[in-house]
Amino acid sequence: MSLIKSRLNSGLLAAALLSLLLLAADSIASSAVDEFLRSYVTNYEQQKFSEQVPLVQSNKSLIPAAVKKLVQDALSKDQDQNRKMYLLNMASSLASMHMHQNGDDKPLSEVEPIIKEEVEKMNARLAELMKWKTEERVIGNFVMMRHREEEKEQGLAPVLYPHWRHRIFFECKVCHTSIFRMKRWANDISQEKIAAGEQCGKCHDGGISFSATDEKHCGRCHVAATAAAQALHDPASFDQEELKKTADRIGAKWRPENLPGGKMPLDKWGFIDWLELKRRNVFTPLASLDKNVEEETRNGKIVFRTSSDFVDDVLFDHRIHSDWITCDTCHPEFFVPELGGNRVKMIQISKGRWCGHCHGKVSFTFANCKRCHSVPKSEQIEGALLRSKH
Repeated sequence: MSLIKSRLNSGLLAAALLSLLLLAADSIASSAVDEFLRSYVTNYEQQKFSEQVPLVQSNKSLIPAAVKKLVQDALSKDQDQNRKMYLLNMASSLASMHMHQNGDDKPLSEVEPIIKEEVEKMNARLAELMKWKTEERVIGNFVMMRHREEEKEQGLAPVLYPHWRHRIFFECKVCHTSIFRMKRWANDISQEKIAAGEQCGKCHDGGISFSATDEKHCGRCHVAATAAAQALHDPASFDQEELKKTADRIGAKWRPENLPGGKMPLDKWGFIDWLELKRRNVFTPLASLDKNVEEETRNGKIVFRTSSDFVDDVLFDHRIHSDWITCDTCHPEFFVPELGGNRVKMIQISKGRWCGHCHGKVSFTFANCKRCHSVPKSEQIEGALLRSKH
């Protein structure tokens, strides 16, 4: 009996030693693969392509495992789309070189279907994204996608929110920043909050506007990519009587008789010229939901000197902006309230910083250069503060 136990113990010990040896061998192999990949990726990123050939030839046995490691890393859950495609492209490059230099096409045959599947998924996501981006082609339109899965279950299209439609009846300061932060995805809009009289429910309560809790009105907001959305894609096609009736009901004003030629004034991009509407006294939007609040505006002009001798300076008029928004919309989150405290750059504006928080999104596009760069170098604006070159 003791002999049997001794043999069993010897067998278990041998199995344990074998397992340790295998683990050590795996660790050594894994380390070798990692070292090889570091060299391969460095050469790839530094475009040292001549050094790749001998590297691939001398590490033939490591390449199948290296390709698999790249694919596994690419498909891990924590990778974003750009990193995923970068790693898969690296795996394809390595597998292709392995086939040409070492005559082994198996790793390439394994990675190609994976890349094809991922590209198809990516194209499908892009197609879906562009579908909704098309709905936002009018400045101020945006599609609310945060609750898309729940909407699908209920057979509802996403909400298409038209800023321009609301802007006819309300100044921006009515909602921003007391009800909504002026930043997309920052407000966690939900049907529950709306039903409780918050967010859109401040107005869509059956009083100021239709009730957002009445199911018969769901199709008035959930219209993105449907036939009903067409009316929100053409700011020039207004039912003047409907606008006047709505304005009168809520206490705003719409005066179609003051429209130039009876038509909505548009800029050369086809967007509404809101300043022209105000100049012609076409409309008087509400400045607050509280009728007892006195509207506050701020005077003060700043001339921003441009660094180019061939580009006119920018005139910023606080009065024009404070007609629409409150000071805390911009200060201090977007602009330090100090002359010379903001190094405004056009490249940053185009990416949504500084003036780009509104312009190009809900206000006229920054591509309309002359709307801002309107002051010749030699001209002096009385009472305006000067901001040095930027």
